[in-house]
Amino acid sequence: MKRSSHRIIVCSLCRDTVTGLRSGEGLCADLRSRLSLQPAPSFAIETIDCMAGCARPLTVAFMAQGKATYLFGSIDRGTDAGALVEFARLYASLPDGWCNSGQRPARIAGKILARIPAAGKAREQVR
Repeated sequence: MKRSSHRIIVCSLCRDTVTGLRSGEGLCADLRSRLSLQPAPSFAIETIDCMAGCARPLTVAFMAQGKATYLFGSIDRGTDAGALVEFARLYASLPDGWCNSGQRPARIAGKILARIPAAGKAREQVR
């Protein structure tokens, strides 16, 4: 089996702010299904118990070796899954993973919690 270089990680402990239900596992299933419908780079879709985005649940991260990592929060499983798939396709196409808010799908552009440069890509500023 081919190992994917791209990962989508979803918090499994985040609770929906309205229903109080945990929706991370369901979002993973939605993403797997949607990404399998069209030819696209392979993504490993995983859960983790916590990404410390508790103030803005549901949190989702995109990461790949040599690329910037993105952390999104306030994700709604029902309305944001399509935008997350759209972002996955964009992210896979970017050599360094770097994009600005105008390039991200409008539905999730304002839901970013962090964009972390790839290891070794940050530049030290001289003061």
